[in-house]
Amino acid sequence: MILVTGGAGFIGANFVIDWLNRVDETVVNVDKLTYAGNLGTLESLRGDPSHIFVREDICDSRAMDYLLDQYQPRAILHFAAESHVDRSIHGPGEFMHTNVVGTFTLLEAAHRYWQALPSAARDEFRFLHVSTDEVFGSLSMHAPPFSERSPYAPNSPYSASKASSDHLVRAWHHTYGLPTLTTHCSNNYGPYQFPEKLIPLTITRALAGKPLPLYGDGLNVRDWLYVGDHCNAIRAVLAKGRPGDTYNIGGWNEVANIDVVHALCRLLDERLPKASGSYLDQIKAVADRPGHDRRYAIDAGKLERELGWTPEETFETGLRRTVDWYLAHQRWVSDVTSGAYLKLAGADDLIDA
Repeated sequence: MILVTGGAGFIGANFVIDWLNRVDETVVNVDKLTYAGNLGTLESLRGDPSHIFVREDICDSRAMDYLLDQYQPRAILHFAAESHVDRSIHGPGEFMHTNVVGTFTLLEAAHRYWQALPSAARDEFRFLHVSTDEVFGSLSMHAPPFSERSPYAPNSPYSASKASSDHLVRAWHHTYGLPTLTTHCSNNYGPYQFPEKLIPLTITRALAGKPLPLYGDGLNVRDWLYVGDHCNAIRAVLAKGRPGDTYNIGGWNEVANIDVVHALCRLLDERLPKASGSYLDQIKAVADRPGHDRRYAIDAGKLERELGWTPEETFETGLRRTVDWYLAHQRWVSDVTSGAYLKLAGADDLIDA
């Protein structure tokens, strides 16, 4: 049995669904169900005895102690985090509480639980912390990609909170011996992503006939990672990663934001053409956001060399799969954009406790 935090969010939910489709092992899925947690994403798991959903806050120490004692997981996979840069700029307090205090609380509970395990179970246990490439700051356009040795230089309240949580995880390994693993991923995209992020925002606004906002000159570069590839990488790190190590996960897909938006518009023109004109006509430049990092790029060579992982999707194939998914799941999109998904937070038949 494994315990996943944040398993109703974008990456966490994709991981839970993917895990249960591939692995014969129960998942205890713990999520507070903030605005980014969506039980509708987990609808396919309704009635699955291998999926136990618990609505709880990782900042609640007693709740975390109870869940670990009750379910006795062999691993904790920590996805839970506030993750949107713009929201962190306007309201950093929640990011510090969830990402820093929450990680500390979970580490303390994991340490108590791990210490009480029998020797063999202690050797097997892992605490896998899912982090971001944003902790490394911004790259110049000609600098080599971030490696596991890159210095930390967070530039937003979000990335600062994640960097803080990374340091806590490192300290709990080196001070207490807790067998931790940390991953740093590049920009994820794919099914079930909340439509405040660039790719789903562009798709949903394009279909609604609204302007497609593009920050500044649109030349900010990100390394894009299809979420299914990210799930595969996390499984590999959990299975074969060395305790105390960090692993960078990237898609080898550096693309400027303006090119992402253009590619999406062309795909929508192909898949669902407008009565007249192109979706490209809806692009609108807007003022750049404060502290907007110019470029991120991940060197995933260590993960490939040591654990044998490589991404299966190119940016072109992953983007096409993503657009097709959103076009085929307009009910999910409508529930999220209208706020109707928030009513599912009281769905008792999906919640164990």
